Amino acid sequence: MIAVQPCTPPEPPMAEIEIYTSPFCPYCWRAKRLLQDKGLPFTEVDVLLHPGRRAEMRERADGRTTVPQIFINGRGIGGSDELATLEASGELDTLLAAG
Repeated sequence: MIAVQPCTPPEPPMAEIEIYTSPFCPYCWRAKRLLQDKGLPFTEVDVLLHPGRRAEMRERADGRTTVPQIFINGRGIGGSDELATLEASGELDTLLAAG
């Protein structure tokens, strides 16, 4: 007799999330909390600890200088308010699924 094992579909690839932050920024905490609550892994770049990365952030964020600056799969989505708006509208899940 042949044993039949259920086939589980492969997990979709996780989106790459990067967030530029500073430690005393309440908006950074808010954005990170939203991501953590959704169980999403992200790479955090603290621009206070790594000041050279602030110029990188500005370039990637089309000149924006405030933190947080959040990128999903390399696409800048803005800051904490924009992340919360995407979540409230359901668009965040669509962006994440696009992998």
